[in-house]
Amino acid sequence: MNFQHVIDKVPDYKVFLTVDEMDESTRKLAEEFPDAVTVFEAGKSRDGHPIQCIKIGDGPKNALCFACPHPNEPIGAMTMEYLSRALAEDKALRDELGFTWYIIKCADPDGTRLNENWFKGPYNIFNYMRNYYRPVGYEQVEWTFPFEYKEYRFDKPMPETQVLMKIIDETRPEFMYSLHNGGLCGAYWYISHDFPELYEGFHNSARKQDVPLDLGEPETPFATEFAPAIFSLNGQDEYYDYMEKHTGKPPTLDVGADSHTYASAKADCVTLIAELPYFFDPRIEDQSDSDISRREAILTEADQSEAFNEMLEGLVGVIRPYISQDNPFFKLMDPSSPGRKEGNEAKRKRAMSDPDFEKPAKGSQVFSSFVVSKFYRGLRLGLAVRTFEFELERLAKEGSNDKEAITKLKAALQEGLSKLQQLTDELERELNYTVIPIQKLVRIQLESGLLVSNHIGKNR
Repeated sequence: MNFQHVIDKVPDYKVFLTVDEMDESTRKLAEEFPDAVTVFEAGKSRDGHPIQCIKIGDGPKNALCFACPHPNEPIGAMTMEYLSRALAEDKALRDELGFTWYIIKCADPDGTRLNENWFKGPYNIFNYMRNYYRPVGYEQVEWTFPFEYKEYRFDKPMPETQVLMKIIDETRPEFMYSLHNGGLCGAYWYISHDFPELYEGFHNSARKQDVPLDLGEPETPFATEFAPAIFSLNGQDEYYDYMEKHTGKPPTLDVGADSHTYASAKADCVTLIAELPYFFDPRIEDQSDSDISRREAILTEADQSEAFNEMLEGLVGVIRPYISQDNPFFKLMDPSSPGRKEGNEAKRKRAMSDPDFEKPAKGSQVFSSFVVSKFYRGLRLGLAVRTFEFELERLAKEGSNDKEAITKLKAALQEGLSKLQQLTDELERELNYTVIPIQKLVRIQLESGLLVSNHIGKNR
């Protein structure tokens, strides 16, 4: 089936929807198409917000699509905003695909609310970092499914994760689309099954929108590369083995399995993830040889990461006694996290032991190691700033007269803001970046999902 007419109709979205706007849009869709659409409350978030699930169609196979499992990644919410309407309006599309669709626009409404200050723009690096929020691993919807491997056990699924578990248990989906996106990168994909016949279609979906492929250092170093920028979808067991191999000891884990690991234990489920950027620089696809080795690039990145961690520890060390248990911004950026240090150690040892790292680094790999890594470190600095703000607001609400705490937190806040501005100024000078229109990103995710669901419907 040619889906181009569906892709071409994606609106020119200018902003991301808030949680309340998504909920209202879902309600209106059900009212407008009562014969095709059913909306039910699948459960509640930790803060008690209803998680709405849209059921569309009555095909013989089941598909589960959920957006914002990471709340700083709303591109997928816009993709589901459009797909849900397209399916509701177009019976021929529903019949051709042959699925009953279960769609959740926002799997983590509480976390998503903490990102909404950048959802309406301006779309620049400072505003994104300044208002960014992402929870620590053991509070992420995508990474708190039950998991057992070797000596490790995790069985603390979040309420939002339990919502997905229940739907998976009841529907046994043949297709699952977990909607994610990156920040500064190109387009890349994870898929649970190797379908070579689909990969040119993935690449073309990005090329048609003038979005480059991400050809830098892979996000998951142990994933199998099926094709350029297309990787196997790996679970925590592979991560465990990778860390054990390169550090000589079991990793320090505080998370569970991902959604695909859980779903694949229930049925032969094909899972897709399409990762897309807000910002991109053309160097992310530069395949020319640089004048340094890949090993040198990786080791330099590891050095810079350790120096940044030391800086962050100096910034937060003096105010640690004033950080409350319910501060949502501190846990992910905490520089004392053992997992972060172990990850750097594994990166170093792999670079030193693998002869492939002796080869010249591609320009995209140097860009990943020197510039993209700085961008992602900056997100932790933004979380530090929000950590200090949260505690100052808490003390103000409590009417606290703890002058020492207030003085230290205010000083940390000013220093953090200064460092964040300095870092983003550096990135503005070092980058030649473009802010990608939301419409283009939705079109890529939409086409990728349609390619996979159509393939499953016709061949499995």
